[in-house]
Amino acid sequence: MTLAARTQALLDLVERDRATQCDAIIAEARSLADALVARARAESRAAVHLALTEERARSRAALAAARAELRTRQRAHRQRRIEALLALGWQALPEALRSRWNEAASRAQWIDRALSSARSVLPRAGWSIVHGTDWSDEEKRALAARLDPLPRFALDPQIDAGLRIAAGGNVVDATLSGLLADRDEIGGHLIRLLEQLA
Repeated sequence: MTLAARTQALLDLVERDRATQCDAIIAEARSLADALVARARAESRAAVHLALTEERARSRAALAAARAELRTRQRAHRQRRIEALLALGWQALPEALRSRWNEAASRAQWIDRALSSARSVLPRAGWSIVHGTDWSDEEKRALAARLDPLPRFALDPQIDAGLRIAAGGNVVDATLSGLLADRDEIGGHLIRLLEQLA
């Protein structure tokens, strides 16, 4: 073999070795690049999933907060409405009670309830019934006929509706002012009525 042929064979061998090494390097680089791209895609998908999960959680929290705020505002509005209606009820209640006292049928019911309350808490004897100026002698006699022993009647011009029954140091105050004295209990009843109407 000639020098030129040997040189060419050696050059071909070097070229094949270079090509093999380059192919190996390129294949390794491609494999590494594919792995890097796959890892970057996986990391990117994980980051997007995490971001979406966090955003959904933020959205759910914001929605829950908005719902809670709405419920709070609705309760506050309802409370203000009930307070306004309660104030109107307190304004109208005295006159409504006076009207009931001024009607014979409802006055009789009022007296019956007062007597029922008095019978449940007062001793049977020694009753003093205090009334206003608008209660007739006929009504007093009719009431006295239902009671044994007879009560003592007393006039109090300050009473504009109702009556007060006392015995043994205890009092059943069925006067207008007495009935309106327990604002908490009456307010509770008024609120329950308003809630039923709402």
